Amino acid sequence: MSDLRFESAGVLGTGLVGALFATTRATRVGEEHYLRFRREGQPVLFVFWHGQLLPLIHYHRHEGIVVLVSEHEDGEYITRVVERHGFGTVRGSSTRGGTKGLKGLVRAAREGRDLGVTPDGPTGPRGQFKPGALVAAQMAGLPVVPISVRSSSGWRFGSWDEFLVPRPFARITIEYHEPRFVPRDAARADLARIGAEIGALLNEAEAS
Repeated sequence: MSDLRFESAGVLGTGLVGALFATTRATRVGEEHYLRFRREGQPVLFVFWHGQLLPLIHYHRHEGIVVLVSEHEDGEYITRVVERHGFGTVRGSSTRGGTKGLKGLVRAAREGRDLGVTPDGPTGPRGQFKPGALVAAQMAGLPVVPISVRSSSGWRFGSWDEFLVPRPFARITIEYHEPRFVPRDAARADLARIGAEIGALLNEAEAS
């Protein structure tokens, strides 16, 4: 029964996402910051806030990106929707199944897949970059491409991440920021510093 519930939610969610974004228009800024790596066959690690996930599911559909999804029950709903949009998934997080999730991400990167991680997920605090997201980039030698999303109008859920649902006919801006590189010999303090800098960048971009 649970599997049927999750599958039904995945089908319904996929239909709703498609219907909503059929009416929106997106402007992409800074695409060169990741497309040049794709041309070279170099995978990248995309990082973005958990609350901005929905537009990215649509506008990066069927690109084979592998995303980290929480092992919480809510993560099962997300898994069904994102997989129907052509993403791969690895289950785990910084709080539950973290080691398994990290190994899965590194394995996918070594297979040539781009990765996507929400560094403030799965439970927040909102807009606080957890540096564990950078460990996969460090281990696999990936450039880190931060993404910020803005919508001309939208709804915000009352959840911890203030999950963004753009309104029909909204104008969406997806900005890809300059890549950051994590040295192989970076210590924990270095990861925290880099994460804090990226977090500040994403928060500033969201507020602009």
